[in-house]
Amino acid sequence: MDPSTVSTAVAGGSHDAVAIIGVMIPIVAIVMGLGIGMLKLWLDFRKKRDILQAHHAERMAAIEKGIDLPPLPPQFYGSDGEPAPDSSQGQSPKLQAGSAYLRSGLTWLLIGLAIGIALYADHDNHAARNAAWWGAVPAAFGLSRLLFYYISNRAAARADARGDQSKPQ
Repeated sequence: MDPSTVSTAVAGGSHDAVAIIGVMIPIVAIVMGLGIGMLKLWLDFRKKRDILQAHHAERMAAIEKGIDLPPLPPQFYGSDGEPAPDSSQGQSPKLQAGSAYLRSGLTWLLIGLAIGIALYADHDNHAARNAAWWGAVPAAFGLSRLLFYYISNRAAARADARGDQSKPQ
């Protein structure tokens, strides 16, 4: 197709233009999806590299002056650029990890319920009612996270109770 006739073909409803657009949509979606993911990885790499270079320069300057710097906390090297847990919040890292399980468990449970309800809502179609069971997959994953949160909190509470009893008063 000649580039000068594209506008007339689209305006005229040519099947060639519709076919081209129909093929281009998934191609653009795949390329953009991969491109955005690669951009995120590259930006995260640059951020970590810049932080490590700044830390290295600071340590080298301190060594030249004879000042000894303490080692970096393990959270400094965390994944996805997550900041170190703030001790001013009064939460221990175990409690923060537990709340992450609670949050993700509730999220997955509600996503599963929403999928199940949305698929079941089509009352005219009997197959849609059977498809509503697919909402049970993320709901079961959410329930497993909530169950882990509950069990780990009970075990931690029992360990704390045993630790308090063994301490001399």
